[in-house]
Amino acid sequence: MSPFGRDRGGPVRVTAQEAAARTGHARVAPATAASVLLDIREPHEWHAGHVPGAVHLPFTALTSGAVLPAEARSRPVVVICRSGNRSQQAAELLRARGVEAVDVTGGMREWAEAGLPVVDARGGDGTVV
Repeated sequence: MSPFGRDRGGPVRVTAQEAAARTGHARVAPATAASVLLDIREPHEWHAGHVPGAVHLPFTALTSGAVLPAEARSRPVVVICRSGNRSQQAAELLRARGVEAVDVTGGMREWAEAGLPVVDARGGDGTVV
């Protein structure tokens, strides 16, 4: 069975708290957070506020055939966007390419509402746009 709890079927969706635990961003993170957080929002969204340590690949680039950044290859991927719509599509696309991928329901909005870290391009307090 996969670490995401399913071997077949559609993509599995996780909450922001579950995503934080899988990627090492939780206040009490597991000792081996194996998944990488992939932010697929567009550059202006990323610069306004993103999760520290997340990997960035815009949805438009992903759907145009771009390959995953090196940090996200050969690892389970947790995909996040602003609200969860694009990330659900991206997770489906990645799974079709053989990547173990889930997406975050509620996206960055839920992440920020849960009090999880968000930084801007300069490392200061970020906002979700």
